[in-house]
Amino acid sequence: MADARITLSYSRDAGIVAIASGEHYPWAHTALEETGFRRGEAGVYHLPADASRATVADLVRCAERHRTSVSTSSRRFIGDAARDMARLLPGQWDTTVEIYSHPVWQEDLVPWIWDSGELGRALQTERIPYAATLADPVSGTTLLLVERPGHQLDYLVGAFVPEGLEEGYGDPHAPRSIVLPPFPGRAAQAVADRYLPSYEQAVHARHAAAIATVLQRIGSERETWEAMVASGRYSDASPLNVNALGAATEEFLDQSWRSFVTVVDRAPALLNRCRPASSPWPQDAAALTRLATALTDAEGLRKELLCGGPLRPQERNARAWPAIETWLADGEAFLRQARVSAPHRRPALAVSAPLALPVARRAQRR
Repeated sequence: MADARITLSYSRDAGIVAIASGEHYPWAHTALEETGFRRGEAGVYHLPADASRATVADLVRCAERHRTSVSTSSRRFIGDAARDMARLLPGQWDTTVEIYSHPVWQEDLVPWIWDSGELGRALQTERIPYAATLADPVSGTTLLLVERPGHQLDYLVGAFVPEGLEEGYGDPHAPRSIVLPPFPGRAAQAVADRYLPSYEQAVHARHAAAIATVLQRIGSERETWEAMVASGRYSDASPLNVNALGAATEEFLDQSWRSFVTVVDRAPALLNRCRPASSPWPQDAAALTRLATALTDAEGLRKELLCGGPLRPQERNARAWPAIETWLADGEAFLRQARVSAPHRRPALAVSAPLALPVARRAQRR
């Protein structure tokens, strides 16, 4: 049988809604349109208010002609679930329904999910034709909410990779998705008390690891460059003339600046969290002050370059190197302070009485 499906669920605002999926999902669209369903936001179909109950029965018969199966979800419409939870979370969250009608669309999603738990595995092994996102524009956090495969009522929530980081697939620092109950109050509490703190701690650890990697790489390249200068030879022992030494130096400085941009991007948030006075190393305060000053100088240089400042590479390198050298000298102090300044758990949300949810009858990133 051809792969075309229609999933029906109930929405508090729109009534009966339908989502098409499968490799031949256009057949499902045809059946929905022929029986009076109207396409709405995000590609979700709904019945108009004046439709009769017979329309659903008509849909089943029409879908059969178009080789499309029809099923009824055991949950309410996922857009409602996301909105109800978002209203109870701290801050302002924007919700969107996403439909991955064709399996390839779901596969495209996998690299951008930052998860080391059940959600990441489910996206790779289970068919998930729709989901909802919850986005906090202030923090830049975007969550993904899906119905938990193989369960009648639960949900899974995880996160997309934070902006500025690479793709999230396989990242050892990724947080673990959690299971949510179908009650908005309890679900919001689980997200606020358990998931968001672990997510923020994971972001912090990921940034710290990236900075450590950059400083280690620049330090290793500096040792190689210094050894080459001292010996007057390349690493393969061939002689190094004056012109080649100058070119090698500029290449080292160019590469160091390109790598150091990662520190410029990621260190400010971590540096702001450091409280050396309350750490086991209060003596690090002076080093952190030097690092903050060097970071400010590097940020100014980068802004000047982004605005098209007329700086020759040699001038840029001459201005950048003191900041880089400061971070190489005091980077260990920063890293140990960053390790003990990870975000802590948030205060628990007040739990409202669980809401009785209507049981629904059995979501495109593009």
